[in-house]
Amino acid sequence: MTSNVPTSPAPCVAVIGGATAGAEVAGRLAERGAVVVVFEMNPRPYGKIEDGLPRWHVALREKEYENVRGKLSHPNVHFVPNTKVGRDVDFKALVTEWGFTSVVLANGAWRDRPLPIDDIDDFVGKGLVYQNPFIIWFNHNHEQGYEGETFETPDGAIVVGGGLASIDVVKVIMLENAAKKLAERGVEIDLVELEVKGIPKICKAHDIDPADLGLEGPTLFYRRRVEDMPLMDAPEGADEKRLAKVEAGRARMLAKAQEKYGFNMEPLCSPKSAIIEDGRLVGIEFVRNVMKDGRPTATDETFERRGPVVISSIGSIPEAIDGIPMRGELFDFQDWDLGRLDGYPTVFSVGNVVTGKGNIVASRKHAAQVSEDAIEKFLGLGDDRSGEAEIADALRDAAAEQAEAVATQIEAQEPASPEAIASVLEKAGEQQQRVGYDGDFDAWIAKVTPKPL
Repeated sequence: MTSNVPTSPAPCVAVIGGATAGAEVAGRLAERGAVVVVFEMNPRPYGKIEDGLPRWHVALREKEYENVRGKLSHPNVHFVPNTKVGRDVDFKALVTEWGFTSVVLANGAWRDRPLPIDDIDDFVGKGLVYQNPFIIWFNHNHEQGYEGETFETPDGAIVVGGGLASIDVVKVIMLENAAKKLAERGVEIDLVELEVKGIPKICKAHDIDPADLGLEGPTLFYRRRVEDMPLMDAPEGADEKRLAKVEAGRARMLAKAQEKYGFNMEPLCSPKSAIIEDGRLVGIEFVRNVMKDGRPTATDETFERRGPVVISSIGSIPEAIDGIPMRGELFDFQDWDLGRLDGYPTVFSVGNVVTGKGNIVASRKHAAQVSEDAIEKFLGLGDDRSGEAEIADALRDAAAEQAEAVATQIEAQEPASPEAIASVLEKAGEQQQRVGYDGDFDAWIAKVTPKPL
């Protein structure tokens, strides 16, 4: 692949990850004359939009797909799918040997934060499930050729979390189970329609008492108060009156969600230990918390809860990459605004790989700019999803701000010669050939887009 080689020196940039943040950086640099190679670990470059955002967000997903497509189909952008840096391409070699003038990490946060119980991961698949693979299954199990992990949604599940992603998890469980119960009564309902209208309204339309479905519902266990749930953010510097309004809004949102989807809530408790029987996780011992100085503090009170499955939804963090130093769960950034790493002067980072947050809405830098009404509609608490346009705009605004800052830094780096760029593109072309990509972005996306069963 040696097409589109400039005749004069230009920035030559590797972008690791092709979703919203990576596509924004790639498109912005390409428009300024840089040559950009985007390495994407999946066949499609949509990241959390496709695999982390539940499939009932139809309009938002399609809008972001088109946004990413528009940027990655620029002639100066060279897309390399099915290529994971750290597995298929060595990170250090990419930075120091390929010939790139800069490298941008935009690979997101895909690893679930471990449930804080000793040796708990020994029970993954034996009563313990993590959020990321669970939502990926939900989004793709209805497609032809799906070969990923398979999960059940047993009634009475225990969900540990408290953020927007954990609301997604309990909604998936309730919607799947309500749809099955309705089908047993001869009511076939599209799951997206069920999510938009809510379980009580669909039941009423068919003269069914929701209680007659016989669903206990999952229970969401959260370490703080309901009023502390990060469903909406307070403006920076908000006074006590404004904070109280935000807290009341959070509680109101949760109450609406419980009414519409039928899940249960247990605040002010943290997991303490696992309940194991016959080699399986069958429940959790929790400790009761109280809030002191704005922080959850354990008391001496404990209680047990048992359930058919425990789903951990306590956050997502970046996957480790060989060659990148870590500080705890995150990369050891020396400059968090630009995602700079010690010892790598040409490396920058954008998006969730910096924030350590894997939820699409949590990735917004200026969350308070999004209205309460838009967040409610994002959560499914309205009769339509018109507020998702506001979410999409805020998401892109935050990505654009990061991209602009990084692009400015990259333009100040020493450009690559046309010969060096040709060498980079030749290496990238060899990797494209290995994965069967012929350089036609739209044709590739059409080929790898899954079809429904």
